[in-house]
Amino acid sequence: MNNSTRNPWLWIPTLYFAEGIPYFIVNNISVTMFTQMGVSNGEMALFTSLLYLPWTLKPLWSPFIDIIGTKRRWIVLMQALVAATLVVMTLTLPHPDSTLVASQSTPVSIFTLTLILFVITAFASATHDIAADGFYMLALNNHLQAAYVGLRSVFYRLSNIFCNSLLVFVAGWLQSRGTDIPLSWQYTLGASALLFTALALWHNFSLPKAEKKEAVNERERQTFGSVMRDFGMTFASFFRKPHILTALLFMLLFRLPEAFLLKMVTPFMLGGTETGGIGITLEQYSLIYGMTGVVSLLLGGVLGGLFAARFGLRKSLWVMALAITLPDIVYLLLSLYSTTSLLWLSVAVAVEQFGYGFGFTAYMLYLMYFSTGERQTSHYALCTAFMALGMMLPGMAAGYVQEAVGYTVFFSIVMIFCVVTLIVTGLIRRHVEPDYGKKQADNQQ
Repeated sequence: MNNSTRNPWLWIPTLYFAEGIPYFIVNNISVTMFTQMGVSNGEMALFTSLLYLPWTLKPLWSPFIDIIGTKRRWIVLMQALVAATLVVMTLTLPHPDSTLVASQSTPVSIFTLTLILFVITAFASATHDIAADGFYMLALNNHLQAAYVGLRSVFYRLSNIFCNSLLVFVAGWLQSRGTDIPLSWQYTLGASALLFTALALWHNFSLPKAEKKEAVNERERQTFGSVMRDFGMTFASFFRKPHILTALLFMLLFRLPEAFLLKMVTPFMLGGTETGGIGITLEQYSLIYGMTGVVSLLLGGVLGGLFAARFGLRKSLWVMALAITLPDIVYLLLSLYSTTSLLWLSVAVAVEQFGYGFGFTAYMLYLMYFSTGERQTSHYALCTAFMALGMMLPGMAAGYVQEAVGYTVFFSIVMIFCVVTLIVTGLIRRHVEPDYGKKQADNQQ
């Protein structure tokens, strides 16, 4: 590590704030924007789910980030690329006819360029994730890594609030004052592009030059063949781990109800009552889901971590599996007893998001547990790839199912899928060491 490393407060908050923004723009803002532009639920869910693909595939190119250039250079380049794609997206965003928007029959084909730009942003964001996490470990020693892990987590979460609350609120505020829907999103994307340009310029100055020249030269002497051989060994050792099939079922299916539900929350909240939706405004949605929901999600995650540290993963699994599934019933109740009360909508979203945050702790702990041992970092990356795949595949079908059966039956299917979560939880629970995750066990290690 370079002894002239800058104060971590100069770059850790902005680096992890920047890491989250393109992820949430690609996976959340795109859903809201296409829904408002009148794209059907089926096409919207299919194409926005496919945007998860780069995070599923990123372990395939992550080894090359280590041997080509420096992680600092990758970070700045990827941030500049995200800024550029957001600029082009702002300038080229289509303006569908208002009658198509009103009838929810806008063909997704008119957004071909927009989707291509989202794909580029997604690949840049996934590559940025690899480089940023690697840079964090290079720039800080073990003590400082532990000291600042909470800070990086806080600012990543703030990027969630920024995108899902502030950006969405701005678009809704503009619309409530007469700006048409496409133009309001152009302004919003343009502001995001300016922010990301500023972040790229800042990190070009503020990031320390943490990689020694000798280390860079050593990596550059690695060949494509050696990298591929190492990746092959990592891949083979991953699939030779004990109980691999059970583990893969858990990784792919534990979040099945949420993966199926996620793409339909926005169109349900924003859709008119004639389609079975709630019909709230975008401003209201930003406050209910973007603020109340995100804060509840973070609170659930914090309490879930404390719960797991107290009881360990094995004892926590059933409680957390119930927490991540049963609160989904609030959407079924909302579809049956339609209400526009902001209080009740906020309570429903808060309950569901708190349960999701609490229960998701078990999922992440299991990924870490399964990854322990030789090649732990690489195996964890493969686990997160299956996590992304488990979200992508159900989301691709969710919109078409909803269009075929309506919201009430759709949310009933989500509740049936909760049984799958409980089944895979039972399958892996017996393979988890009794004390894994307990605070005292961590201290002993």
